[in-house]
Amino acid sequence: MNQIRTFLVLAWLMVAVLLWMEWGKEKTAAAAQPQTSAAQASPSVTVPGAAAGSAAVPTAPTDAAPVPPAPVAGTPAPAARQVVAQTDVLRVVLDAGNVIEADLLAYPETRDDGAPPVRMFDTDPLHYYAAQTGWVSSSNAAPSHEGQFVPEGTATSATLAQGENTVIVPFVWTGANGVTIRRSFVLTRGDYAIEVRDEIVNTGSAAWQGFPYRQLIRTAPAVKRGMTNPESYSLVGATWFGNDIGYSRRQLGDFESDGPLNAKDSNIWIAMVQHHFFSAWIPRPDDTGTISMQIDRSTGAPRYLIREFGAPIAVPAGQQASTTARLWVGPKQVDLIQAQGVRGLDRVVDYSRFSIFAMLGEGLFWVLAKLHGLIGNWGWSIIGLVLLVKLALYPLSVAQYKSMAKMRKFQPRIAQLKERYGDDKQKFQMAMMELYKKEKINPIGGCLPVLLQMPVFFALYWVLLESVELRHTPWMLWIQDLTARDPYFILPVLNIAIMWATQKLTPMVGMDPMQAKIMQFMPLVFGAIMIFFPSGLVLYWVTNGGLGLLQQWWMIRRYSEAPAKA
Repeated sequence: MNQIRTFLVLAWLMVAVLLWMEWGKEKTAAAAQPQTSAAQASPSVTVPGAAAGSAAVPTAPTDAAPVPPAPVAGTPAPAARQVVAQTDVLRVVLDAGNVIEADLLAYPETRDDGAPPVRMFDTDPLHYYAAQTGWVSSSNAAPSHEGQFVPEGTATSATLAQGENTVIVPFVWTGANGVTIRRSFVLTRGDYAIEVRDEIVNTGSAAWQGFPYRQLIRTAPAVKRGMTNPESYSLVGATWFGNDIGYSRRQLGDFESDGPLNAKDSNIWIAMVQHHFFSAWIPRPDDTGTISMQIDRSTGAPRYLIREFGAPIAVPAGQQASTTARLWVGPKQVDLIQAQGVRGLDRVVDYSRFSIFAMLGEGLFWVLAKLHGLIGNWGWSIIGLVLLVKLALYPLSVAQYKSMAKMRKFQPRIAQLKERYGDDKQKFQMAMMELYKKEKINPIGGCLPVLLQMPVFFALYWVLLESVELRHTPWMLWIQDLTARDPYFILPVLNIAIMWATQKLTPMVGMDPMQAKIMQFMPLVFGAIMIFFPSGLVLYWVTNGGLGLLQQWWMIRRYSEAPAKA
């Protein structure tokens, strides 16, 4: 088998994968459409109809609440007031103890000058997205997330001042039973993790017990569908982790079809992920909790919710207690996520739903990051990755090009055999294989190096789509965004030229004229496919093909001899 046939194999592989991704994308999109059936609630929580703009208040877990939950009581809360807090990387709006808006100041929506920052949390009903936290109790008054925390003080904004490292925004709830809960949001310079600390002080005459809960809720984002849009292939849904359950993920469209979730574990976290960004609630490592999810259809557009229910916290009369969690709202930046020291959290950087591609993607990104640390440019780092892959496969490439050089040498002999046996293809194939055996030619030597690079190619495809580090990053000249397609199609045209030149150097041994004519169109087919790929991926393929062409030309000069006569 010669290298031309490997191009055909590659084409079929690439088309099959693209069609599979397109099918999966359409399946998810269809499943995410509003449905008329009621949402399946988690067995551990009961969720009544929610007020507009918020999720319903859950009741205490049934295994810890033998009596029906009491109505929420306490001092009537005044109208909720909002507090705007800002650091160098985050701007958030806090309302009644929840985070209802969040802007990522270091990440503009587009590359255009003056573009607004990426907005994660949003109050717009069509793009609703919020992080909420509250308390429930089976026998005591407890503040839910629905407007019962009020700002402590009169300030309506808090901005990180020069020389300061943190901004603290306090909220408070006071119950009629002498229990006060003070909630503090702590934002830190350069950090996308917000510390949310609840301090319970019981000045009453009776013990108090409550269950903390934290949840992320959102509508399905509007994503442009199509092969040219990287967001089409990114996971948009919920992920979660626990010591025993491990890492799990669920598309928004699969919230109901995959059944209810009721997972109790320790060292847990929950997250909502999308292309390049995510939010997550991260309790303390030693806390246990129960993870559930549901769909709230009481507000028009369905809202998808994932919730973490914490273990009960009991506070005797005259005593106090506290609980802390982190709320991440930011990019899928690997080094920042790993700095959180949370087991499994780096899995939100979802390189593929297939484990082999996910593991290979993690390894490729690690190499790319190391190269970027040395070079300082992601485009040149991709080229450096090609060089490393070429070096790793060099022994196989030498064998490949030696085999091809021998095949070129014996092309006249093979043409003679073809003419001798005419239409008797079986005898022709037997004679050709006998010639290969006699002259020690490996006909499949050209396939293996190319096939070994296919997992690298597909893994790199997902790495370039998923890595926020490469978002809007330039290479040089006309390539100003490695995750977008080439605006002038220069790289795809170069790819066509390189593949055409490679064809000319490749012996078409034993190929009938019709097949040879079809194969002549393969560079054009590949070039058309590459038009829609991220320019960073096309840069990888062009560099790989260019180096392969030079290698092949040199090996042919070195190992080819005068054509063998029949």
